[in-house]
Amino acid sequence: MTARQRMLIAMRNGIPDRVPVAPDMSYMIPCRLTGKPFWDIFLYNDPPVWRAYMDAVAHFGTDGWLYSMDGFRLEEDAPTKRHPDEVVTQTVIVERNDERIVTRSFSQRKGEGPIWHDWVTVYPRFDPPTALPATKVGLEAPPSRWWPIEGVKPMKKGLALLQEGLDYFRERGVIGTHVPPPMLGNPTNGVKYTIYDYYDCHDETKKWSESAGERIVAYLKRLLAAPVRPDFILTGGSGMLVFGTPDTIRELSLPTIKEITRLCKEAGMPSQIHCCGPERALIRMCAEETDLNSINPLEIRPMGDCDLAEVKQAHGAKLSLMGNLHTTDIMLRGSVKDVRRESLKTIRAAGEGGGFILSTGDQCGRDTPDENIREMVRVVEEFGRYPLDMAAIERELKSLG
Repeated sequence: MTARQRMLIAMRNGIPDRVPVAPDMSYMIPCRLTGKPFWDIFLYNDPPVWRAYMDAVAHFGTDGWLYSMDGFRLEEDAPTKRHPDEVVTQTVIVERNDERIVTRSFSQRKGEGPIWHDWVTVYPRFDPPTALPATKVGLEAPPSRWWPIEGVKPMKKGLALLQEGLDYFRERGVIGTHVPPPMLGNPTNGVKYTIYDYYDCHDETKKWSESAGERIVAYLKRLLAAPVRPDFILTGGSGMLVFGTPDTIRELSLPTIKEITRLCKEAGMPSQIHCCGPERALIRMCAEETDLNSINPLEIRPMGDCDLAEVKQAHGAKLSLMGNLHTTDIMLRGSVKDVRRESLKTIRAAGEGGGFILSTGDQCGRDTPDENIREMVRVVEEFGRYPLDMAAIERELKSLG
């Protein structure tokens, strides 16, 4: 069975040949493996992030899980033409040295001077980029000089990009597309609506969620009808229950999640939801009120609130589960023995009967030891074959202490 087949069967809550293993290493580890400054990947597409991830999957021999190709978006049916007097926005480099590159955007109307935006993007040599207020990095004043961003590797767009990814990845795993529902966001990241808006201007926030939901559903319909389709649809988003509450999710997000999962079910497309941090209330909603297939990353305390065995018992008949090794205590700081023990525990907790993908919490850190990732693969090869030998798993756990 190929990795792609294995992942799709497990995501549909079926029983593959063995437990799939797909640690979340979407950004930092793949970039580290290239040996290049991270700005080469994130700013110059050399290589693009999605290709670095696919190469990392081949490097470690995991079952690939790419939740979205950076830069993928269905192109509009009829691109709008720009008016000659329209305000044009341009992004340029305002600082560059051996440790970082900083970009900043400005808006300008023909015949007028530039108006610099208040935020910059910092590209460290060995970390992913971060958007920050210019005041945080001492660049609040308009720059006296700047440089164009040159040498960016061209990337295909739309369905051509998706097809390129499918051709390159082949059977090493699944490629998804992120179709998030309306949800409240982090007030420090300049998002449109936050938990404050929900209470301070509730009617406006509610109206926004309904309008956004309509646009999201229309986009998904176009995507599902396209001649090139991803392997699955990922919905949800980071920290849904950090920046919102069960009540705000129920009112603002759940109606669109219902439509997304219903449309995916009708189209034969697996749907998965991501919610790092607390997730237990969302699991219950999705299991009882939607057509969702799969959920991740099911993080344990203190990052999340999930007990894998409890979730499996309560909702495993309806939902496929993907998780949930601790990304810092186990994957980053733990030993190979720790990874082996915790991998076996998760298989014991949720692997019986299929519908389980051995993974981690939200994204492993850059310096996660390679051998810790390889140990996850070794565990599923030794103990993840179906039907599971629970007695052998218990013996191995006992030997590990």
